[in-house]
Amino acid sequence: MTGKTLVAENERLFFHVQEVIQGRRRFENAAQGVSRMILEKGVEKKIHAGRTVYDFTFFREGRKHLVGWYDEINDFVHFVKDAAEGGSAAELAFVLVGEPGNGKTFFVDYVCEKYRRFLARPENLKYTFKFIGLNEALGYDNKVAELYSLTFEDPMILAMNMFEDPNESKTMLSKVGFSDKDIETMYARQRRPLGASTEYLWFELMARFGGDVNKCLEHVQIVPVPMRESLGTVTGKYSAKDKITSSSVDLLGEESLQYLLLLPLKDPNKFDLQRGALARVAGSGISFWDEWFRNKKDLVQIALQVIQNRNIERDGFIWPIDVLIIATSNNDAFNQFVSDKDEAPIHDRCRICYVAHNTDYKLQMELTSFVVGSQKRTTILGEGMHQDPNLNYAVSVGVVLTRLLTSEKLTSVEMMKLAAGETAGEKGIKTLREVVDTANASPDVTKRWGQGGIGHRNLGKAIQILGAMHESNEGKCLFAKDVFKALERIILDYVPEAADRDKYLKDLKTARKLYREQVRTAIFNAYRDDPQAIRKDVMAYVNMVIGTDAENLGPDKLWKYKDPQTGEIKPLKIDTAYVDSVENRMGLSSNERRESFRNTIRKIYGQKVSVDPNYDFMDNQPLIKAVVDVRLDSDVAGAGSLIGVLANLTNEENMRIHNRMVGTMLKKLGYCLTCAKKTIEYFCEKDDES
Repeated sequence: MTGKTLVAENERLFFHVQEVIQGRRRFENAAQGVSRMILEKGVEKKIHAGRTVYDFTFFREGRKHLVGWYDEINDFVHFVKDAAEGGSAAELAFVLVGEPGNGKTFFVDYVCEKYRRFLARPENLKYTFKFIGLNEALGYDNKVAELYSLTFEDPMILAMNMFEDPNESKTMLSKVGFSDKDIETMYARQRRPLGASTEYLWFELMARFGGDVNKCLEHVQIVPVPMRESLGTVTGKYSAKDKITSSSVDLLGEESLQYLLLLPLKDPNKFDLQRGALARVAGSGISFWDEWFRNKKDLVQIALQVIQNRNIERDGFIWPIDVLIIATSNNDAFNQFVSDKDEAPIHDRCRICYVAHNTDYKLQMELTSFVVGSQKRTTILGEGMHQDPNLNYAVSVGVVLTRLLTSEKLTSVEMMKLAAGETAGEKGIKTLREVVDTANASPDVTKRWGQGGIGHRNLGKAIQILGAMHESNEGKCLFAKDVFKALERIILDYVPEAADRDKYLKDLKTARKLYREQVRTAIFNAYRDDPQAIRKDVMAYVNMVIGTDAENLGPDKLWKYKDPQTGEIKPLKIDTAYVDSVENRMGLSSNERRESFRNTIRKIYGQKVSVDPNYDFMDNQPLIKAVVDVRLDSDVAGAGSLIGVLANLTNEENMRIHNRMVGTMLKKLGYCLTCAKKTIEYFCEKDDES
């Protein structure tokens, strides 16, 4: 042993301990770190589909983030929070189960990436330690003079296990500045034994130096945990592998032939634990087990021991680990696994979270925008390709309808609207909750809410098919109507069950009808040369209905009201003929039915506008259709006449109206020449009419 200092002052254990005491470095387990990472961003209460949900800001950051997932995220956050507080979740794995393409893998990848960034911040850096100068202290070969903690143990774990008697370690921590309360809390929540390899070397040093801690610590150097994603440290992914070639080595590591030749036989450092996936994330990391239940049974049994005991065991040697375990599984593999009664123990050690497809078409439109991409699209010849402004709506509604159940209480359109927080006539959110709760009570996971339908990956394939179509490349535009051909191709090619195919194709017909209503609205707005024409006329009807009951309504039928969006006082002339015409178009012939509908409008207005001042009743398709028909009757003697105008372009006046509408669609509504003309042609056809 030479007299030189082997370790710099800021790399010594007691320096690190002081940094922890001063709050400049942290000592926390994986669950505590992940919980703090999520909760420090804040949480917001929201009303979604008629009920209160917690929206965690952490999951909504970045250009590409999680959309929806309110229940699943809430379950995960509370699971991690419980584990951080020493609850039963600390001995469980969190398993996401659902259909392919519903975001399970993206969720875990998102959390892992954010966790790496979180730990890369100076105040959150993770530290471990290595033994140095072992050639001088213990006579080791120069090739193994430095040996790292195989499981990236936190230096505080070493500080809490310096002596075989825990009370001596507590006394030492008390002397360096920890309060008795802090020491008891640390030992209760975060203390675990040293790993076999670390413990062996530490007590070999203690024996060599006669229990002199300071001399031993001259051979312990504190170093940051490497954060490189490619190394699989801190966050690591283990994907299901071939059942013939996979083995426990993939998880736990194995003996290293090189170290066997260089180290004493009894030294546990002879194991190359980092050959396995667990050791690399064992120091307060996240272990992601993808498609876990597709692995062979003996690997799953090894996982049981890891989940339950939180340790790696090799040939009787034990390395305690600190890891947050998140796994995923598709429904079919999970159902097959749990049907085997012998596998009940592993199932019992998992917190299962069933992930449904997104059934809110408004949120789906945000997801669809991710699929379409933010980069400018081009044709096969490199020319710019336009996107029909109705494309996102058409494809989003198409896939969401396939994910909804068949119910006697609600139609698919009513379910879709209620799930998005919209109105659905006389049907309310309570009815939807009954449908959802009844479905989720099924023991067969595949029969539960949102567990079927076209998934996100197949939606992406549909957009690919649309982009490859001859029509798209020739017209240099992704025309919305053509996406239904692409979705039909997906259903025929990728849905194996005949009953499911029939349902999905029927749902596509419903989606086409909803798309046609969007086209009618766009055409009317183009005809009126105003992108907000329909909205203004719908709100005029709503305000007139509310004004007819106003106490300050004079004989001149002039009503002044406060606009909830701007706060301004506006005058409105009650046009009873217009109100009656709209209601006649809706088939409300009797006074009782009219008054009932008006009361519904007033009730919805009171409920919605107080929460969202921008609510505009544009989710009420029957009302929109009636308003369009009434306005078209007054302007061009009905939709049929407008179709006649647009279909017969030999007439000079008709051509003038057509060109003016196309100009409005190009300049104000986001269309290109191709989709504008195709949309007008589609409007003139009888296809997909309700």
